Amino acid sequence: MTPAEYIQLKAFARVDGALLALLWTVSFACYVAGIAQPLYAIAALLLMVATPFFVGKRLRRFRDESLGGFISMLRGWAFVILVFFYGGILLALVQYVYFAYIDQGYLLASFTTAIQAPENKQVIEAYGMQQAVDESLTMMSTMRPIDYALNVLTMNITIGIIIGLPIAALLQKKCVKKV
Repeated sequence: MTPAEYIQLKAFARVDGALLALLWTVSFACYVAGIAQPLYAIAALLLMVATPFFVGKRLRRFRDESLGGFISMLRGWAFVILVFFYGGILLALVQYVYFAYIDQGYLLASFTTAIQAPENKQVIEAYGMQQAVDESLTMMSTMRPIDYALNVLTMNITIGIIIGLPIAALLQKKCVKKV
């Protein structure tokens, strides 16, 4: 890949990463709203499941419109990783702002309330997980907003690396040279 091709790859990945961050931000907002309204939780799940299809569609668009319909698996994989990287950075920023200035303990309180519901408490005790649940809640209460954001960023980049392989493999098209 030439320097100009790399610059082009990064430019398209930044734009598509911003679009992916928008999809993830809507999904995150639906997740938070889904604590009170289950229909939003379903929407959040559907948006998250749509992620690989969205990224695949953006890779196909990049391949067909910018590269003349041909892309190697390695370049496709690099594109997907960069899209997840740029989208992950923007989502981490959104989540930092949410946890630092908006949440005010809402998610933790909601989790605590749900866990302490009688039917959930019985299941947790039946499986002998009360100590693990208590430790998890304690850990969540000590985390800073930047910790949440960095955890999600790391997870999104890792998922991008893993899920990028099959997406790139499915969408690669090699140029056949005529002799």
